[in-house]
Amino acid sequence: MKILIDSITEEVTKAFVDNGYDAKYGKVTLSNRPDLCEYQCNGAMAAAKEYKCAPFMISDKIAEALTGNAMFESVESVKPGFINLKLSKEYLAGIVTEMKQDEGRFGCEAAKDPKTIIVDYGGANVAKPLHVGHLRSAIIGESVKRIGKFMGHNVIGDVHLGDWGLQMGLIIVELKERKPDLVYYDESYTGDYPTEAPFTISELEDIYPTASKKSKEDEAFREAAMEATSQLQAGRRGYRALLEHILNVSVTDLKKNYDNLNVSFELWKGESDAQPYIPDMVQMMKDKGYAYMSDGALVVDVAEETDTKEIPPCIILKSDGASLYSTTDLATIVMRMQDYHPDSIIYLADQRQSMHFIQVFRCARKTGIVDDSVELKHIGFGTMNGKDGKPFKTRDGGVMRLEYLLDEINEEMLKKITENQKEKENLDISDEEAKKTAKMVALAAVKYGDLSNQASKDYVFDIERFTSFEGNTGPYILYTIVRIKSILSKYQAAGKTLPDTALLSAHSASEKNLMLVLSRFNGMMENAFEELAPHKICAYVYELANAFNGFYHENKILAQEDEQIQQSYIGLLMLTKSVLEACIDVLGFSAPDRM
Repeated sequence: MKILIDSITEEVTKAFVDNGYDAKYGKVTLSNRPDLCEYQCNGAMAAAKEYKCAPFMISDKIAEALTGNAMFESVESVKPGFINLKLSKEYLAGIVTEMKQDEGRFGCEAAKDPKTIIVDYGGANVAKPLHVGHLRSAIIGESVKRIGKFMGHNVIGDVHLGDWGLQMGLIIVELKERKPDLVYYDESYTGDYPTEAPFTISELEDIYPTASKKSKEDEAFREAAMEATSQLQAGRRGYRALLEHILNVSVTDLKKNYDNLNVSFELWKGESDAQPYIPDMVQMMKDKGYAYMSDGALVVDVAEETDTKEIPPCIILKSDGASLYSTTDLATIVMRMQDYHPDSIIYLADQRQSMHFIQVFRCARKTGIVDDSVELKHIGFGTMNGKDGKPFKTRDGGVMRLEYLLDEINEEMLKKITENQKEKENLDISDEEAKKTAKMVALAAVKYGDLSNQASKDYVFDIERFTSFEGNTGPYILYTIVRIKSILSKYQAAGKTLPDTALLSAHSASEKNLMLVLSRFNGMMENAFEELAPHKICAYVYELANAFNGFYHENKILAQEDEQIQQSYIGLLMLTKSVLEACIDVLGFSAPDRM
C-alpha cells in the first residue's frame, strides 16, 4: 500500500507538470496549520522565482487543476501562494478500509529486498548484576531490532557480553582464596571438571566487587589477577572451565532480568568469542602495511583529510601485547562478517563512546574487514538522570540495580491500579491479576518513558510522571487500548458480531481526524526504520491515542441507533486497537485486558 503523502504528492506534482512547471515543486507536506487544512504544498512560492511571476498565479492554476479530483474535498489557493489541501471523506474511508483488510501490516509493505542486520545492544558484564546504566541500551536496542523485523528484515540481536579481561582474573584469584582446594587450580589435573558451578549467582556477585576492591589496595593481589588473566587467555584448562561456569551462571541470571524487561537476544556472544580471530586479524593488518608500531603500541592511522578535529590512531595492541576494546570489537566484526554476512551492524552505546566507534569503523573499512556496502552505525544515547539533573542513583547515592528499580515501579503501579479499582468500585480483579497487570503497566511506563525521548538526548527519569495515567505516558496509551477493548467486549456481549465490512465516510470532524492519523501509519513506520528512531513511533502512538479519545468523547458508539454507522464505528475501533497494539509491540511492551 502506497504511503498516503506520496500519493497526494503524485497528484499535485502531475498538476504542476501539466501546467508547464517543474515536478520538483509538487512536494506535499503535512499541514503545520491543521485548523486551516490537512496537507499543504508551498511549491508555488519557490517556483515563482524560476518562472518570474507572482506565486499566487501559480498556486491558482494548480488549485484549479486539482478541483474535482476525487482525492480532495477541497483545494484552496491562499495568497501569497500556498496550496491548502483537504482529503475527501470517501477517499480517506477507502484508505482505512484497505488498512483494516491488511491485518497485521495495516498497509505497511514488508521489505522487498530484506537485509541482514545485527544489532549489538545490552553490553552486560558477566558476574555483575544489571544496573540502571544498562537500561537505555536494552530498551532502545530491543525496539530498533523489533522495528527492523516488522519492516521485514532479518534482524539479529547480540548481547555482546563483557566476559574477557582482568575482571575474569580477579574472580579466579578471589575464588581461589575462598576455596583453594577446588580442582580448577590443580595444574596436574587431567580429568573432567564438575558440571555444577562452585558458586551461586549471589556468591559470584559478591566475589567480583570484593576482588575489585582488593586489587586497588593490594598490589600483590592485582598482579596475581593479571597473571591469572594471562593464563586464562593462554588457554589454561582449569581457568577455561571456571570461565564456562561464570558464563553459565551469569547468563542464566541475565536472561531472567532481561525477560523482566521483555528483552531477548538471538545471540549470546561475548568478547571471549572474538579472541580466536585476533591473531590472524592482527597479522593481516601487519602484512598489508596498515598497522605499525608507535610508542611501543601497534596502531592503525584512521585520520582523514576532511576531519575538522583530531582523530587519534586506533590502537590494536598495547605495548605489552594486550588487546583492547577496539581490538575485540574489530575481531567481533570479522567474526560477524564470516558467520552472518550482515548488510548492517548497529551498535547501541553511550554517546560518550562516539570516538571509539569512529576509530573502530574507520579501521574496519581501511583494513578491508568490511567493504563500503556494509553499514556500520553507532546509536549514541544520552544519560538517564534523576530529578536533580544528575545520573540516576539510589537514595543513598549508589548505582541502582535494575531489578530493584523495576520492583519499585511495579509497587508504585500496583498501588495506583488498586486505588483506581476502589474509585470505580470495581473490585472483581483478583490480587494475582492486579499484580500481573501492574507489571505490564510498569514495563510500559519505563519503556515509553525512555523511548519517547530522542535517543541522543539526556532525560529525567521521573517515576511519578512515567506512571501517570494522564499525559504522554505508557499507562495513558495502555488505558486507551483497554478502553477500546472494553467497548468491543460490551458490543459482543450485546450479542453482536464484530463487523468485517468497509468503513463508512466520516460523520464528524473527530472521526475524520482519527482516520487521518491512522492513514499515516505506514509512512511513520518506514520513517522510524530509516532513522532508527523509536521516539517517532511514540509520538505517533500518542497522537493516535488522543485522536481516538477525541472521537470517543464526541460520538455515541454503543448507543448509536443507526446499525450501519455503529458497525463502521466498531470497525474503526478494531483498526485503531490493532494499530496501537502493533506500535507498542515494536516498542517492546503489551496491554492488559483490564486496568
